[in-house]
Amino acid sequence: MKPAPPKARRPPLGRPKPSDVSAGLVTGLFSIPEGMAYAAIAGFNPVAGLFSGVVPAIVGSLTARTVLMVTTLTSAIALTAQSVLADAGLDASSTGTIAMLALMTGAVMLLMGVLRLGVVLSFVSNAVMTGFSVGIALQIVTGVLKDATGYKPHGHNKLAQLADWLAHIGSWQLAATLTAAATIAVWALAHAVRRLRTVALLVAMVAVSVAIAVLGTDVELVKGIADIPSALPHFTAPDWSAAPHLIGGAVSIALVALAQAAGISPTVPNPDGSKPDTNRDFTAQGLANVAGGLFQSLPVGGSLSRTGVAVSAGARTRWAGIFSGLWLAAIVLTLAPLAERIPMPVIGGLIIVVGAELITGKIADIRLVLKTSPLSAAAMVLTFLATTQLPLQQAIILGAVLSLLLYCAQAARQARLVALRPADGGRWETAAPPAALTPGQVTVLDYNGVSLFAELPRIDARWPEPAKDAVLILVLRALPDVPSSAMVKLLRRRADELQRAGGRLMLVGVQPPLAKIAADTGLADHLGPGGIVAADGALFDPLNAALADARAWIAARSQEPA
Repeated sequence: MKPAPPKARRPPLGRPKPSDVSAGLVTGLFSIPEGMAYAAIAGFNPVAGLFSGVVPAIVGSLTARTVLMVTTLTSAIALTAQSVLADAGLDASSTGTIAMLALMTGAVMLLMGVLRLGVVLSFVSNAVMTGFSVGIALQIVTGVLKDATGYKPHGHNKLAQLADWLAHIGSWQLAATLTAAATIAVWALAHAVRRLRTVALLVAMVAVSVAIAVLGTDVELVKGIADIPSALPHFTAPDWSAAPHLIGGAVSIALVALAQAAGISPTVPNPDGSKPDTNRDFTAQGLANVAGGLFQSLPVGGSLSRTGVAVSAGARTRWAGIFSGLWLAAIVLTLAPLAERIPMPVIGGLIIVVGAELITGKIADIRLVLKTSPLSAAAMVLTFLATTQLPLQQAIILGAVLSLLLYCAQAARQARLVALRPADGGRWETAAPPAALTPGQVTVLDYNGVSLFAELPRIDARWPEPAKDAVLILVLRALPDVPSSAMVKLLRRRADELQRAGGRLMLVGVQPPLAKIAADTGLADHLGPGGIVAADGALFDPLNAALADARAWIAARSQEPA
């Protein structure tokens, strides 16, 4: 017997490298404008956005299998959390309610990790995720239009708000608008310099904030929204009375966070060569939410932008994420008064940059979806519209349903029957299935599908008409171990039709679980002795054996008296 493969283990913590220290510093500094801005656009206290990069980043980096993944607040999570609380009628400023939401989100993630449900995310289609991501990017931009220009747009959805904002350009405040525009311009200049590209947002924030302070320009500052305490995040008890109202919302936030994080491991492979594990990453993000929720953090997940900053800044081990949380804590302790002086139009300009980068980064995916199929394009557009029109948790559910429908439709269209014909040299050639079987001959059909009930009308329509003394061999190499009950009914009915016409049906390449089902459901009795030929290691040996048996059966039938 071969020894069992070793179980996957979490890569060791190891020793930090000098580049991890500097990468953690850059990432921690970057967390100041991004964390505060993400919290602000969703209507939360910006301090919660800051603290979301402390404990969660440390705990997530300590436990994740994707060693460079930074776990913290993202724009999609912030907006989803705001939508969940608004839909539940709960106060977004209540620290106990936020702690409860983060705790429940973490519990959902932990449960999904323990149950090894990482495979579920593979069913969320690229078309749906593209529409959702673009819709989130639009939400990000519209959420900071007031901060960037001083005019708060009106409208019942994000598209209407964007149109209203453009229509009232005369109502924009000059100082705020020029500050945001200067922020975007400085970012563009810094981003054009390769060495400054990873810290371009930070450069823009510092440069314009200093300029505003020197010039004394009258614009809204962060301290006008919230005071940043020169202290570490403290323990916050969750409000357990809010739990019944947050169950569905916690699931929605967890799905958004996990779907975003699932794209990190393929994009950022582990430098030490260790293999990622989606389920272990689920667990890591769950632990980060549970721990962070108790210390003034909003719900969090794997952040592609923060991970990208860390990698670009030289991260080599999981210590980079740990240092990002430690550096951020140190900055908050020592430089809180300076952080309060950051102008809100600066944050608005930075977030407009982030939203624009998200949209432009999805242009290639949008083109790909549009060229793939009309169904995928429709799913993308519907998800985008839902994200801009509906509460995000409802848009998530709609996206999941659309993904399922896309999967079913594509699986049903791909299912087919193909005729196999023996050729010279032991080869087999494919052809279209015949409309009817030939009396006294063997016909071989190969089934390619997943036994989804939606496939069956297509398969049934292409099934050949029976004939006397004709044998139909159906190759089931691609059939799942446990087919749908509708497939069993179809095979049983077709076997009976062939028998009534004096023919026979044989199933080839049958896996043991399917053979057991055939016996339990009576399908094996309908097929008769030798009607099921088990699969073995060789690809065509079972088919050749069944072909020989079928020809012998036809020969025996021809010698029977009429």
